[in-house]
Amino acid sequence: MSIVRKVRAVERLFGRLDEEISQFRGVTGVHCISGCGKCCTKPDIEASPLEFLPLAFHLFLTGKAEATLEQIAHEQSSICLIYSPLSLIDNTKGSCGNYTYRGLICRLFGYGSSRDKFGELKMVTCKFIKEQQVESYEKAVAMLTRHEYVPVFSDYYKKLMQIDFQLGNQILPINEAIKVAIETVLHHYAYRPFPRIKGAA
Repeated sequence: MSIVRKVRAVERLFGRLDEEISQFRGVTGVHCISGCGKCCTKPDIEASPLEFLPLAFHLFLTGKAEATLEQIAHEQSSICLIYSPLSLIDNTKGSCGNYTYRGLICRLFGYGSSRDKFGELKMVTCKFIKEQQVESYEKAVAMLTRHEYVPVFSDYYKKLMQIDFQLGNQILPINEAIKVAIETVLHHYAYRPFPRIKGAA
C-alpha cells in the first residue's frame, strides 16, 4: 500500500472516531476544558508512528519535514513536539499546534475506554473531567455499565494495525513516533516522484 493510501486510510479511521466522539459528547456532555493542555504535558506519552503518518505527510508536502526532524533531534523535552503552551511559566495551559493532524492517542484520551485486569471497560479521562464535570462523567460511566458503545482504545489500535502492522504495532515515546513517521515518508519518496495531491499546496 502506498504512503498516500495509508495516510487516507488513517484519516478515514480518524474521521469515524471523530463522529463517535461527537455522539458520545452529545449524550454525556463530557468535553475537554478550553485552554487546558495538562494531558499534553505528560512526559511519558506513547504513540505509534502510523497515527502520525498524516502529520508526517503534511509536513513533507509543505516542505517542513527535514526542519521538524532537526527540531526533534535538538529537543531536550519529552513533551509532545506539536504542543503549543500559552505561557512559558505555566505550560499546562495551551493547545495542539497542529490539531487536524493530532494522533490517535490524542483523540481518544478523555473520550475512550480501556479494559481493566478483569476485562471490564473503564473510562480513560483526566481528573479535571472527573472532578469538574461530575454529572457528565457519571453519564459516561453509566453508558459502560449498560454496555452501550463507547470508543475503546484497544479496538482502535487494532484497526490502526490493520492498515500497516509494522508502523501501527510500534509503541514509542510520542516525539520518537513522530520522528519515525517523518523518516518513513522521506524514505518512501527518496527515489520516487513528488506525489500529485489535489489541493496539497
